[in-house]
Amino acid sequence: MSDGLNSFLFSTPEMTEVFSAGEQLRAMMRFEWMLNRALEAHGLAEAGSSIVLESLMDADFVDIESLKSHAKEVGNIAIPFVKQLTSAVQELDERAARAIHLGATSQDLLDTALVLQMKKAINLLEGASERMEAAIVEQVRRHRDTVLTGRTWMQAGPPTTLGLKLAGTVAALRRHRKRLHAAADRALRLEFGGAVGTLASLGDAGGAVSAELARLLELREAEIPWHSQRDSVVEVVQVLANLTGSLAKFARDTSLLMQPEVGELSEGSNEGRGGSSTMPQKHNPVGCAAVIAAHQKMPGLAVTMLHSMPQEHERGLGLWQAEWDTVPEAFRLTAAALNYAIVIAEELEVDAKRMTTNFNALLGMNMAEAVSTRLASDIGRSEAHELVRRATKRARDENRHLRDVLNEMPEVSTHLTKADINRLLEPQSYLGGARRFIERVLGETDADH
Repeated sequence: MSDGLNSFLFSTPEMTEVFSAGEQLRAMMRFEWMLNRALEAHGLAEAGSSIVLESLMDADFVDIESLKSHAKEVGNIAIPFVKQLTSAVQELDERAARAIHLGATSQDLLDTALVLQMKKAINLLEGASERMEAAIVEQVRRHRDTVLTGRTWMQAGPPTTLGLKLAGTVAALRRHRKRLHAAADRALRLEFGGAVGTLASLGDAGGAVSAELARLLELREAEIPWHSQRDSVVEVVQVLANLTGSLAKFARDTSLLMQPEVGELSEGSNEGRGGSSTMPQKHNPVGCAAVIAAHQKMPGLAVTMLHSMPQEHERGLGLWQAEWDTVPEAFRLTAAALNYAIVIAEELEVDAKRMTTNFNALLGMNMAEAVSTRLASDIGRSEAHELVRRATKRARDENRHLRDVLNEMPEVSTHLTKADINRLLEPQSYLGGARRFIERVLGETDADH
């Protein structure tokens, strides 16, 4: 992750800390400490040696520059880390150093450390997702009956409600949380297999040590070591990309409705937010831009993870290493997108009058489907569609309200009275199941009915 001046867009302080160098080292230290405890419990490490390792949990003994320099020579940071740890333990108790890293390989250390970081990161994301959902739910309740123009292909369609529009985001967030929970269940597993995934160096004690290590780390034990089977970690990144995609859809819609010529929604208008360096009148959708920018990078990360899957034999060459920056970056971007989306949702400003004005400015033409549907019961769908199409073209060409044009057409008045037409052109009469869908999302009705 870049630490440049623009990095504020692409993470949160909390998520940055989870994937900081210090936290990674502490996660690695936790693996080694708990491994030593598991070995000690089964007589494979000196009694009391784990206490020595516990005293080094802050990883202050690590020489970062030396670690990086050595890592370039050996291919990963695990090897110089274990070397520095062994030296630090030897200074305190030479006997305690004898079983450090016993049974493990570099990938066991690095993968499990990543899992421990991911566990914290997922907890952060789940909390943020719940806050985002609560903010959107409040807006849904407030605007369940706020009518606005539905838009398809960026063109005006029949009416919908802001509540229904936002309820779609609520439903998506809930699906993503379920996906993340399921993906986490598969991914947050101990990695412990030794050189080629057999734990042969521990002999008959391998299984018992593995089970004890998983218990101590508060992780589930994998059914089989997963050194070169990366599907579970890949899945997590795919879920995160999916989540940011829904957040970006929310941000995109908000920014489009925030355009001055539309003016139906707006991000919070706190003083100074969204200002321009040259145009005093502007209120830019800066939160929306941040969410969209974060998601813009996510598909590439998801693809990188998919490309990393065909890893060679028992331990991958280059493909595993490509994950090292990719996974943390995906979490940082997701945290940033959620953070900005929460602010947008909590401070969203709604101009219901402008929604009505914009709807009425369409001169009833976006209610054409309602008229066509009603006429279809009398004259057939195709004929009704063509009749109303001609009526809307005339209304547009003459800049007249569709109601007036329809009232002048004998082929319409034969089937519909003026009162019928007025009723059909009322947006509240053509909202279909909008309220029912909202009630289902809000849990106010049986979702199966």
